[in-house]
Amino acid sequence: MSTARIDGIDPAAAPSGTGCEECGETGSWWLHLRRCAECGHVGCCDDSLNTHATKHAQSTGHPIIQSFEPGEDWFYDYRTQAFVDGPRLAPPESHPSTQSVPGPADRVPRDWERRLEERG
Repeated sequence: MSTARIDGIDPAAAPSGTGCEECGETGSWWLHLRRCAECGHVGCCDDSLNTHATKHAQSTGHPIIQSFEPGEDWFYDYRTQAFVDGPRLAPPESHPSTQSVPGPADRVPRDWERRLEERG
């Protein structure tokens, strides 16, 4: 990964938590997690019911996210709608590998796949 400073990325910004902030506040659940590369906000992906990562980017103008899934280190720039290179961000680099996907386990409905398909 590149170590050059990129507009929209603050390598020192720690993640806001191990799950989607807004889903945590409302008792909802998520499919996958994304981390704002500028401020560290953790939100749910666009395949989740609530798309909080994209909503965060739209409301703040923070343009770049990184996957917050174990083993993934890709960045995505909403401005160009393309994947981009980025530096290593402050730890942790993902949610705990023991955390369920989708998650959190105690809030995921049995029919979660159907619910996501119906949203579609």
